[in-house]
Amino acid sequence: MNENGLKNVTFSTADGALEAAPAMGIADAILDLVSSGTTLRENNLKEIEGGVVVESQAVLVASRKSLIQRKGALDATREILERLEAHRRADVQFKVTANVRGSSAEEVAEQVLSQPLFSGLQGPTVSPVFCKRNGIVAADYYDIVICVPKKELNKSILQLRAIGGTKIIFSQLTYIFDEETPRWNELLSKLGMKAKDAHASGGL
Repeated sequence: MNENGLKNVTFSTADGALEAAPAMGIADAILDLVSSGTTLRENNLKEIEGGVVVESQAVLVASRKSLIQRKGALDATREILERLEAHRRADVQFKVTANVRGSSAEEVAEQVLSQPLFSGLQGPTVSPVFCKRNGIVAADYYDIVICVPKKELNKSILQLRAIGGTKIIFSQLTYIFDEETPRWNELLSKLGMKAKDAHASGGL
């Protein structure tokens, strides 16, 4: 700090909720681990230009020999890779449910797919919402379930309203598992194995 002309600087440590320190008047600036930057934004903080101290990443390290020969090693590795990929896939998405008025599921699906944000991961799920009016059970509304990028939250609300969407709920996702796990398949390839080989060795 002295070398850069900053005088009278005092460093102190804090346990938890470090991002709240400036608002509480405890610190003028903080040094913290940052991933997506969401916590910083939620506390009205921003990164100082050129303020990166060190960049880091998590790396999964394993012994090729152990993966092939040690019982259960491939099992554990696959679970780690599956969960990491599924969590990363889910971390940038919201699950959205909303009620949309329509005369049929096909009509509602057509309305939903007319909006650029609502193709979802594979398309919307549409199901009738039944209610009883004058003693008659009927479906005036349809419940839709889609996934949208978190960064498009406000746009997706406007697009849902544009097609008559109401009771719009955004939910945080934990995992989105796909049919295949690319990193798992890549690992098997590097080990010179196929899925059936991993199964035979007790790795699946």
